[in-house]
Amino acid sequence: MSNLPTPTVLLTRYFNNLKMNNWSSTTISRRDYVLNKFITWSSERGIESVTEITAESLAAYRRWLYHYRNERTGKPLKFCTQASYLSTVGHWLAWLSEQGWIDGDPSTGIELPKEEQRLPSSHLTIDEIETLLSSVDLTTPTGLRDRALLELFYATGMRRAELIALKLDDINHESGLAMIRQGKGRKDRVVPTGKRALGWLMKYLHDGRPALLDEDTDVIFLTSRGNAFHPVTLSQLVRSYLTAAGITKPGSCHMLRHTTATLMLEGGADLRSIQTLLGHEQLNTTQIYTHVSIKRLREVHDKTHPGAKDRPPQSDTE
Repeated sequence: MSNLPTPTVLLTRYFNNLKMNNWSSTTISRRDYVLNKFITWSSERGIESVTEITAESLAAYRRWLYHYRNERTGKPLKFCTQASYLSTVGHWLAWLSEQGWIDGDPSTGIELPKEEQRLPSSHLTIDEIETLLSSVDLTTPTGLRDRALLELFYATGMRRAELIALKLDDINHESGLAMIRQGKGRKDRVVPTGKRALGWLMKYLHDGRPALLDEDTDVIFLTSRGNAFHPVTLSQLVRSYLTAAGITKPGSCHMLRHTTATLMLEGGADLRSIQTLLGHEQLNTTQIYTHVSIKRLREVHDKTHPGAKDRPPQSDTE
């Protein structure tokens, strides 16, 4: 094909198409990262045109993903990450084929790696979460902010990006509800804040936020410079409080989300309610995310297993 645009130009047109179809900026940004890495990988192997991408080169890319190791940690890519990379490349190639830039989609025969069904990351116990919350210095505006955001994370199980995006009008103080606008999948949802979290949020808004406010903005949680949080900065902040509280379990904001779901499940909440709270589109996501706790499993085992009531064998010394 004469006058074929470069892969980078075609990538820009692809992203414009996604924007016209109302894809979220987060998804587009993630795909931008993945596809640019693929283009760089291809260029390093002499593939400079999209017409030169073949099933064989995609198979080689899959092998490269499988053998790739992180330079810092030496760890491989998770199979779910490999599958996500390949799926993203496949979607771009399918679009190129539909638009007539390439003859056929070379990714149609590529088999995606089977994803692992892993248990979710660590969660905090009730004692640990209370220790975390009580470790905040409440004598400063940033301390009031941090207590409020930790309380809101714990009460609602909202995602990091959802908390960052909260605006003043998203909180209904009378009903104790928070409106999460355009969450994952560009879906709105309403979640209860709980009385305690709402109380700390109101205290921050009254006594802490005015001191952080640099210019007019309706963003609720502000940095010391008066700006909205960057996701990495917020994760680092939460991690610093976990470390200061002596909690060594891996994780940060997402661990608080998982803590909310797990402790509610242990308290008797049904999966449908947790699904709605977390904003999961599919119930099976919630079933994996809020795994049955070992505490509840042990209680059920003790109550229902015939052998659980039998006396254990006596030792020879008794």
